[in-house]
Amino acid sequence: MKQIIIKILKNHIKIPNLDNHIEIPPDQKLGDYSFPCFVLAKELKKAPNIIAQDLALKINKKLPKEIEHVQAQGPYLNFFVNKTHLSEQVISKILKEKEKYGKSPRGKSRKIMIEFSQANTHKAFHVGHIRGTSLGESLARILEFNNAKVLRVNYQGDSGMHVAKWIWCYKKYHSKEKLTNDESWIASIYVDSVKRLTQNPDLEKEAQVINKKLEESKDKLLNELWKKTRKLSLEAFETIYKDLGTHFDKYFFEKDMEIPGKKIAQELLKNKIAKVNKGATIIDLNEHDLGVWVLLRSDGTVLYSAKDLALARKKFQDFKINESLILLGTAQALHAQQIKKTLELMKFKYWDKYNAQTFDEVRLPTGKMSSRTGENILYSAFKQEMLEYARKEIKSRSPELKEKEIEDRALAISIAAMKYSMLKQGHNKNIVFIKEEALAFEGDTGPYIQYSYARASSILRKIKKQVKKTKLQNLNDHEALLIKKLADFPEIVEKAYSGLNPAIIANYTYQLAQLFNEFYHSSPVINSDNESFRLDLVKSFRFTIKNSLSLLGIDVLEEM
Repeated sequence: MKQIIIKILKNHIKIPNLDNHIEIPPDQKLGDYSFPCFVLAKELKKAPNIIAQDLALKINKKLPKEIEHVQAQGPYLNFFVNKTHLSEQVISKILKEKEKYGKSPRGKSRKIMIEFSQANTHKAFHVGHIRGTSLGESLARILEFNNAKVLRVNYQGDSGMHVAKWIWCYKKYHSKEKLTNDESWIASIYVDSVKRLTQNPDLEKEAQVINKKLEESKDKLLNELWKKTRKLSLEAFETIYKDLGTHFDKYFFEKDMEIPGKKIAQELLKNKIAKVNKGATIIDLNEHDLGVWVLLRSDGTVLYSAKDLALARKKFQDFKINESLILLGTAQALHAQQIKKTLELMKFKYWDKYNAQTFDEVRLPTGKMSSRTGENILYSAFKQEMLEYARKEIKSRSPELKEKEIEDRALAISIAAMKYSMLKQGHNKNIVFIKEEALAFEGDTGPYIQYSYARASSILRKIKKQVKKTKLQNLNDHEALLIKKLADFPEIVEKAYSGLNPAIIANYTYQLAQLFNEFYHSSPVINSDNESFRLDLVKSFRFTIKNSLSLLGIDVLEEM
């Protein structure tokens, strides 16, 4: 509809980026779309209100069937859509395209690798990791919905000082404990190592010795312990990824980047991009306002800076991608800039196609989380809290359900609550996660949106016979608003794709659910005068919100 209005205006005025000037009035009575005539005042040497009146007279002489009339309101030119025609067009399109409604071929030339989640082995997978994982999966789905070729990859820290500290602590203080893939046990060893090393910094040398040995890979017993504990960590993560509905096409590991990282550090020294300072290999990026970047420690062990350069090269050379997008916490924003600048200095062919999107923290009501101190919520413990709360809600609403059905619904609702709360806010905002708010069945939450879909499904299940098609009567306000919102979905998808921003989809989904629920409460469907139309409207809503939730990585429920 917006494109139709742009086409109409282009027949009468010529200004660049016309689509950026089309607005939606704050009140439906003022029209469905609006064009502010201020932008034409200087060129036409007329007052904006006079321009609006002149344009209204000209446009109203020949209107397409999609537009009912055009009206000048002060300096604004307001367009009133033919609601009946719009309804027929939108519903027909949705019911024809179904799961494909909103899809576009705009990304067909893109082959993009998205790196996300990046949970380190030997550490906790906590609530904060859910944000990066949910964001990455949603972006992948949005890109794929627009016909881009997406490779999901995970780069996990399976080497370095955090692993050395874990193994040091286990060997010295926990060696009699049975190795397990229990997430909370794995996390507790790392937290204990940090506490002990903080209390006695002299012990740090022992952990450094282990780190050196792990990098050299000559100590057979140490290597075996590393392999076993690494495997257990990865097993714990896979269970979580299954819950969160994500998968990876390729796993990269820091350990595999150690030797290539060292080689790149030597290349940079040879080409005088890097230098040795006090035994450490560094790149001085101060002239680019990016500080000093350390590649190798003074003992020769490689840091993740050099490993990341090796990975960047590997991605483009081995997988023939034309873009790389990495999702990182805001604390690593400088690191991402340092990588890109160094790739440019290396004259790496694809340096400008290496991009990062950072996201802010997830915090508890009590403050910031940390894997080092244990001041976080482990995913496993968090999931159980969410499930317990969801079970109670389901049992209170449907006490007759069997335990298996309760468990399945509780998990779907819990994951929806987690994901939606992480995605509804822009990635550049901190999230204070409050469980009770995220799991509420009312308000701006994942369960509320799931419930709206289930309510639509419930209406359709009540239809026992073929409903005769009848001519559409006049639309009421709730029907008209819902139709307009359904018509907006393709444009919303385009905006989320262009801006790489799932929050646009999330906010739209909530607004759509709200409008449906207002329609549901005000407009009986079954046995109404407009029954056939309203049933088609319910079906259209159901397809659209399912598509929208799918882009967020959230499953729908037929019953709640």
